[in-house]
Amino acid sequence: DEKRVLAVQERPLSFTGEDFDVWDTATNTKFATVRGAMLHLPGKDKMTLKMENGNSVVLDRKLVSMTPTYDIYRDDGTKWGWIEKEAVAITDTFDIYLEGAGFGPFKAPPTFKLEGDFLQRNFVMKNNRGEVVAKISEDWIIEFDAFNHYSVQIAQGMDAALVIACLCAVDEEFDEEHKENKKSS
Repeated sequence: DEKRVLAVQERPLSFTGEDFDVWDTATNTKFATVRGAMLHLPGKDKMTLKMENGNSVVLDRKLVSMTPTYDIYRDDGTKWGWIEKEAVAITDTFDIYLEGAGFGPFKAPPTFKLEGDFLQRNFVMKNNRGEVVAKISEDWIIEFDAFNHYSVQIAQGMDAALVIACLCAVDEEFDEEHKENKKSS
């Protein structure tokens, strides 16, 4: 079972605070870049993941929602799905829903879940059968408080763009929480 391993590095110099470079470790080639929006509305963030193959994915934070939620769009503007933080959970958990799942007004169970230790940046993505499809961990080779480096192991057949998009949404969410905690202390 061959895994793809990507290295995700937050850029140290960024006007948006949410810029990443993504590298394929097997080929040592750039896989994608992630760039945040230059202008933000309060509570609204946008990030664009541009892959080297020309495709892109856009993460758009919802302005109004019960929990932090990001819509995920394909490069043609169609909604691919969304990621949202569970409102009630013993530990922090993010659910990923794909568009078209569910029946009528009923929301289907999540297609994927992100679970683990988000503060230590060590978590997994599981499909709806409980199988691990990606492992995300902080890369300890280079560590700075100002920006993060991740190692992302992706199972064969799993969409790498979806995994990276979800990682960026989670990173953004915990960066926001970290800023709020610093302000209140």
